[in-house]
Amino acid sequence: MRDYEKLKIDWPADGVLRIVISEPGRLNAVDRTGHRELAEVWRDAGADDAVRAVLIRGEGEAFSAGGDLSMIEEMTRDHDVRMRVFAEARDIVYNVINCPKPVVSAIQGPAVGAGLAVALLADVSVAGRTARVIDGHTRLGVAAGDHAAIVWPLLCGLAKAKYHLLLCEPVTGEQAEAMGLVSLCVDDDRVHERALEVAVRLANGSAEAIRLTKYALNNWLRLAGPSFDASLAMEFLGFTGPDVAEGVRAVRDKRPPRFS
Repeated sequence: MRDYEKLKIDWPADGVLRIVISEPGRLNAVDRTGHRELAEVWRDAGADDAVRAVLIRGEGEAFSAGGDLSMIEEMTRDHDVRMRVFAEARDIVYNVINCPKPVVSAIQGPAVGAGLAVALLADVSVAGRTARVIDGHTRLGVAAGDHAAIVWPLLCGLAKAKYHLLLCEPVTGEQAEAMGLVSLCVDDDRVHERALEVAVRLANGSAEAIRLTKYALNNWLRLAGPSFDASLAMEFLGFTGPDVAEGVRAVRDKRPPRFS
């Protein structure tokens, strides 16, 4: 595995690659470098014969607070930046889905934006009871596009998906398990331990059987690919419009947005 700037890489157990989203002073918010690396790391993990399972978590007590606001503002001003991030957002989703190694996510604290995409697309997701899963796209003034359309309806049903995605209604880890949004919910202080236990079990299993089972199951997600592609295009169309400026101001001011 090559070195990354915003992702810390280590090997907590034989065959288990651990990826840590690392921006601890900002709740592991993903800036332009972190966003690019979060798209690329799955190809590297898939090509590394030493990797038998992948564990992803955030540094400290948060998974990820989502996209960096400076990056979002840059996207609204610069077409080239917008198209680069568009391609990365697509790659984050499809590269997790197509990664041949099983992926386990350990979700603690807030999980938002690109980080949330990885957390919920993982093959096994382990959430703390008080973790906060939030898809905040519509509050920002853009369509929910980076992963929601491909996976939320399949995991928790269309009615629940619409309620949480249209209203940006938060979901705790406990609620997420009850509605099928995550695989497991455990006490907050056991999240990383339990996720590692699952990753070790996967690493010790038949690599071929697990890889092929994952591939077959993820065909359900591939069937939803056109819905995801449309939602991502609609999200990035929104970055050219007026609402996102108010959405960013509202986040910075820590107030509800006032859309016209």
